[in-house]
Amino acid sequence: MKMLGVLGGMGPLASAEFMRQLTLLTPAARDQDHVPAVLVSDPRVPDRTAARIAGGEDPLPALLRGIRILEAAGCGAIAIPCNTAHGWFEGMQTATPLPILHIVDAAAEDLARQGIHDGVIGVMGTAGTLAMGLYQQRLGARGFTCITPETDEMARLVTPAIARVKANDEAGAYPPLAEAARALHARGARAVVLGCTEIPLGIAAGPALPFPVVDTIAALARAAIGWARG
Repeated sequence: MKMLGVLGGMGPLASAEFMRQLTLLTPAARDQDHVPAVLVSDPRVPDRTAARIAGGEDPLPALLRGIRILEAAGCGAIAIPCNTAHGWFEGMQTATPLPILHIVDAAAEDLARQGIHDGVIGVMGTAGTLAMGLYQQRLGARGFTCITPETDEMARLVTPAIARVKANDEAGAYPPLAEAARALHARGARAVVLGCTEIPLGIAAGPALPFPVVDTIAALARAAIGWARG
């Protein structure tokens, strides 16, 4: 089976969860049935949201450094379990011959898996991801209409909750994330995409939400399994 490269560390817990989901979602009866993978978990990559909306350090050189390691390891494709890093997708893809699995496409495939092919979709994510319109543009091209948390909900609920997960407080992140997701559902979202790989970790720390959600960590893992199995 082909070797998967995983460009991670953004954050480290999300990367570890991606590897866990890659294992759990693979139909396997023995070690040899699983997807060979090389993980580069490099938390030194500059903050992606700060780079996009606050003039912070450009993360692309660090992202390319990780890609070079994966190329040298003999990987055949790359998965990046960080949504905001996909704001530099074109720069990364043009710099490597390896295909990079796009996390928004994986999320769209997961919506289809759940029987949702159009309509209004809620998208939660970092301020950087939402400001770049990563989901709004790519899902919009597939016929979806995306709605996102209000400015005050981002400041009061989503952004602090993402920080809690990065600080290993998943349980503390659940109440504000669940409140933000419920608000999107109340505004008409058929499903809510958890478009930051910290968000599924927080949502998993409490009771399941009573409407469809897309765990982008699991969605990307499914896409990677599909690639590895041809």
